[in-house]
Amino acid sequence: MARYFTQDHEWIDVDGETGTVGITDYAQGQLGDITYVDLPSAGTTLKKGDAPCVVDSVKAASDVYAPVSGEVIEANAALEDQPELVNTDAETGGWLFRIHLADAAELDGLMNEAAYKDYVAGL
Repeated sequence: MARYFTQDHEWIDVDGETGTVGITDYAQGQLGDITYVDLPSAGTTLKKGDAPCVVDSVKAASDVYAPVSGEVIEANAALEDQPELVNTDAETGGWLFRIHLADAAELDGLMNEAAYKDYVAGL
């Protein structure tokens, strides 16, 4: 499994043709306490850069952008009752949705973990 990051602070874990998407620990820290997550429905077709998900916090509502194009195959139902999982477990159990990748070549434009850490350090 490989993990990639966007400049908008999303991560995607890729296993074959399936990607699991969430927001980074840095992003959840900037948002503060998450109060609600508006998740995409299975079957939703996304283009890279679409905003299929909104994370509401005590500070603001923030769009989550699709790091790649594809079809949503699952949303994290646990977040309906426990949106705070995005705060406590942002990069594992607080994942947002899974997507079937339409074009794996889109991953080439994303950062690896070392590049993302350097990017965040410069903010």
